[in-house]
Amino acid sequence: MSNVLRVAIVDPNDTGREELKRLLLGLDTIWLEAECSRYEFFSDVVAQTQPDIGIVAIDHDQERALELVARVSQQLPDCAIFVVSSTHDGTVILQAMRAGAKEFLLQPVRIDDLLAAINRIQERRFGQGDAKARGSTVIAVAGVTGGVGVSTIAVNLGCALARNDKNTVVLADLDLCLGDADVLLDAIPDYTIVDVAQNVTRLDFSLLKRSLTKHSSGLFLLPRPVQLEDVSLLSAEDLQRVIGLLKASFTHLVLDLSKAFTPVDMMALEMAQHVLLVTQLDLPCLRNVVRLMMSFSNMPGMAEKVKIVVNRLGMDSGQINLKKAQEIIGREIFWQIPNDYRACSEARNNGVPLLECAPRSAVTTAIVGLAEALCGEQGKETSKKSGRSGLFKLFVKT
Repeated sequence: MSNVLRVAIVDPNDTGREELKRLLLGLDTIWLEAECSRYEFFSDVVAQTQPDIGIVAIDHDQERALELVARVSQQLPDCAIFVVSSTHDGTVILQAMRAGAKEFLLQPVRIDDLLAAINRIQERRFGQGDAKARGSTVIAVAGVTGGVGVSTIAVNLGCALARNDKNTVVLADLDLCLGDADVLLDAIPDYTIVDVAQNVTRLDFSLLKRSLTKHSSGLFLLPRPVQLEDVSLLSAEDLQRVIGLLKASFTHLVLDLSKAFTPVDMMALEMAQHVLLVTQLDLPCLRNVVRLMMSFSNMPGMAEKVKIVVNRLGMDSGQINLKKAQEIIGREIFWQIPNDYRACSEARNNGVPLLECAPRSAVTTAIVGLAEALCGEQGKETSKKSGRSGLFKLFVKT
């Protein structure tokens, strides 16, 4: 319990107080120490319980509430005060911060805003290094073209991560039109990513997990929408909120991207710590690697997150060799996954992960190794060669 934060709340409005309680009770790093319905009693409550965080809803009586914030901040400086209000008035926000509030949250409180505020307190309380150790790892899997095996890698990577009892893993299928992660896991989900996105402000963690589909491997699935007309209902901002909520509940998120690099895909790339760019060793694929890396180099921090994964290595004798491929793309190849059409085809057609249907195959071993490498990966250095020089080499005869 050393990394659990104890919280006390005060809100004379019963509805608002119950909503805050519902959000807090769903957080596994929060212990609701006390609740109070009257401002005049909260100082005594805080003095007796000495919580890490005090949440003060000020709309019932702003003047008295801000006096309370100042008093508690002076009496218990180690208690971080969160002020909650429906006002957007900059003067009120400034008054709250001057009174000693550490965070100002708009009401109704969004779960992602609350989580971000709590994370900042955790980092200050437990230290930056420990906060990182307890954080969630987001892995985006993208392909340089269609048919390179992105979904197969994403699904089986998720299953490989989930086999470790220390991990809790969720796979989100972001190929919103034609994703097939549910088929690969032989799952019939009750809810989709659109359902979760539309209700994200009302979800707590127990309800969130009930909205996901759990596979026998331990992997949780958040599938793409059923109807094509529902695709437009998920925006990049919606995805940002969903990922924020999932990060607080799972140790690993695997995001299976579409091939269109839509705004939703770009948000996924932005929020990921690792971007696996899946390619094969043929000319069109390597050309697209170069094109994508040129674009990523213009996005702050993006190119450094990208890890090139070569899939179906050894598929045929016409493949470009690894050395030449690295010269072309100007980067190291992070991981290689051998071709095993029989094992992968059997897994896909039966809706069974490779760990179950072909546990000893070379492709399974490679994906398990990839999962282990990502768990221990701390920002492996990549080649500094220019993407432009790689593109030039692509069209030079040798």
